[in-house]
Amino acid sequence: MVVDERLGFWVKFVVREVPSSEAIPHGVNYSLTMHDRRGSRMLGFDNAHRVGKQEPFDHWHRTRGDLGRQYGFESPEMLLADFWREVDRVLKESNDD
Repeated sequence: MVVDERLGFWVKFVVREVPSSEAIPHGVNYSLTMHDRRGSRMLGFDNAHRVGKQEPFDHWHRTRGDLGRQYGFESPEMLLADFWREVDRVLKESNDD
């Protein structure tokens, strides 16, 4: 889905139900990402890997080079709200340039 046609930014969601575990206690494996026109990730929320020694694996990447910071998953609805809030931030910062 394109979110800024002028800048060529787009988002990708990959979500699937998985068995609950210590790493993914809510049973939702997800990757919500925003990319630039070249396909480089600019922002992402996911639970694909551990960040540091944390469990569960939920985390987010605030910028391109961010290795990840803990994210407190509350619900799918809150995840979407948090993701779109950060997309708005990135778009605003990009339009300020």
